[in-house]
Amino acid sequence: MAESTRIDTGESENPRQRRAHWRHIGPGVVVAATGVGAGDLVATLIAGAKFGYTLLWAAVIGCLVKISLAEAAGRWHLATGRTLFDGWRSLGPWTTVYFAGYVVVWGFVYGAAAMSSSALPLAALFPDTLDLKVWAVLCALVGLVFVWFNRYAVFEKVMAVLVGVMFVVTVYLAVRVAPNLGSALAGLAPVLPGGSLVYTLGLIGGVGGTITLAAYGYWVNAKGWTDAGWMKVMRLDNRVAYLTTGVFVVAMLFVGAELLHSSGVAIAKGDRGLLDLSGILADRYGAVTAKLFLVGFFATSFTSLIGVWHGVSLMFADFVTKYRPSLTPAGTSREKSLPFRAYLLWLTFPPISLLFLDQPFALVVGYGVIGAFFMPFLALTLLWLLNSARTPAAWRNGPLSNGMLASAGLLFVVLCVQQVRELPW
Repeated sequence: MAESTRIDTGESENPRQRRAHWRHIGPGVVVAATGVGAGDLVATLIAGAKFGYTLLWAAVIGCLVKISLAEAAGRWHLATGRTLFDGWRSLGPWTTVYFAGYVVVWGFVYGAAAMSSSALPLAALFPDTLDLKVWAVLCALVGLVFVWFNRYAVFEKVMAVLVGVMFVVTVYLAVRVAPNLGSALAGLAPVLPGGSLVYTLGLIGGVGGTITLAAYGYWVNAKGWTDAGWMKVMRLDNRVAYLTTGVFVVAMLFVGAELLHSSGVAIAKGDRGLLDLSGILADRYGAVTAKLFLVGFFATSFTSLIGVWHGVSLMFADFVTKYRPSLTPAGTSREKSLPFRAYLLWLTFPPISLLFLDQPFALVVGYGVIGAFFMPFLALTLLWLLNSARTPAAWRNGPLSNGMLASAGLLFVVLCVQQVRELPW
């Protein structure tokens, strides 16, 4: 292993294990907040609206799948002292070609989607104030300025505050709709009602399942965890992350089951479905509850925006620096490097054009195909890396990790095929 590919930890090869403690938790909060977007909440609501509590078991399994993926990414970073892109590059040039195409096309389209998602609740909270597109541009610029001028420590604190808002709102709504706990417990039994397969796969594979899972290892390093001595801490942090995600998912499934399923009310797919829910909440529980929900909707969307602005920019900076080290001089943190800031600009300004134009057909299809392949790519390459000599023997996969990653890889391959088939060819 070349020395240039290792993270300088300043520690011995076998550092003392740090004690896993709540005060260390941080990157997990970031990955949970970033990974759960407005679209995930809508998907969960629709599943609850169509099938009640029946698919609760799928949401729980989905969280376990994400725990295994994020743990694998974090374990690679800590056990090897190398970044995930280093690992991918060691598998052959095909990984570099895929990642380069993915990060450029995905970032362009996702940037516009994230801006719009953050703008929707603001436009609803402050009607007749600004046009939706103006709100979207403002969200993008605020995200850009925030990430540009702040390092990880501040970023993590702000994300923690927004996660707190998300948590309070979703739990409040779940309690407000008075869930039937007996039916909820029955929903933990694996059952597939007729026509539920697509929704089941979506719940298991979709919620919190994005490139942010790959970014987790980079946030772990940004926190200052750079060697295997932090392994116990990382694992606690990761479990807390997906326990938090599980609370969001279960709470929104409760809302869908009680508020929508019982009354037969349908909501739109996509982020606008949450605006439909806001109207239903206003009719049923009053304007205050509806506005509180819109605040939670904004927190959900904006954490995804700034999380991607930060985490994927870290990945892009690592990607570029491996080929052009001169762009990140020695002593320069990734967050202040030219590649990091260049990708921040890419996520912000080119996508603004998509707010004012119809998305070109070829771009929609390209984005769909490249994006659909990412989660199988992540699961299967982690399975490969963590069973090879690239990982120290003590930290390679055991039977449980192999089983979880292999199952995740198979699941994401099925979802990939489904997503590609549904594209507007």
